[in-house]
Amino acid sequence: MRRLALVLGLLTLAAAWLGPLPALAEHTFAAHMGMHVLVVAVAAPLLALGVAGGPLDPARCRPALFAPALASLVEMLVVWAWHAPALHHAARHGTALLVLEQGSYLAVGLLLWLSAFGGTRQQRRERAPAGIAGLLLTSMHMTLLGVLLALAGRPLYLHAGPPAFGLSPLQDQHLGGVIMLVYGGISYLLGGLLLLAGLLRKESDLASAR
Repeated sequence: MRRLALVLGLLTLAAAWLGPLPALAEHTFAAHMGMHVLVVAVAAPLLALGVAGGPLDPARCRPALFAPALASLVEMLVVWAWHAPALHHAARHGTALLVLEQGSYLAVGLLLWLSAFGGTRQQRRERAPAGIAGLLLTSMHMTLLGVLLALAGRPLYLHAGPPAFGLSPLQDQHLGGVIMLVYGGISYLLGGLLLLAGLLRKESDLASAR
């Protein structure tokens, strides 16, 4: 199962970075958001699950660096910073900044998901409540950003070329916000609920053993 998750994570990254989305993202905000969500909300958790508990898991030997609350805060700062219009525009039209943007998305995504699911079994058990809080907090800020983008009354991002898919810049931005709201927010919510279910199951097993 771990190997399958790792392979699926790598395939998701390949689809996000080597497929049509990077070129489309120069002209449409929705494509950028699709690429963003694939990296942080699909590839990152799959890769984290693929290495969690194994020899490649950095959370095993450096657990202090993988505090869920701090990881959630770092991801929020990175995600919101890259969605500032000036930085977003620069990353759409500069290869170096695009690589930096996408690399930072993957890095903070792995940081957060490994803080929740990585480490030894004992470390995961001890961090489970904080992991739940970190993932749910991230779900909230992703949802908030998605709502702000989906309900904005004017376009915040202007892309080169004609409108993509027949959408106006504002409609394109609204679609991108919906993508983040639905797929970004739900991924972290499901991760938090998965941790919560595991924690409740362990508590139930302990209670039954008494």
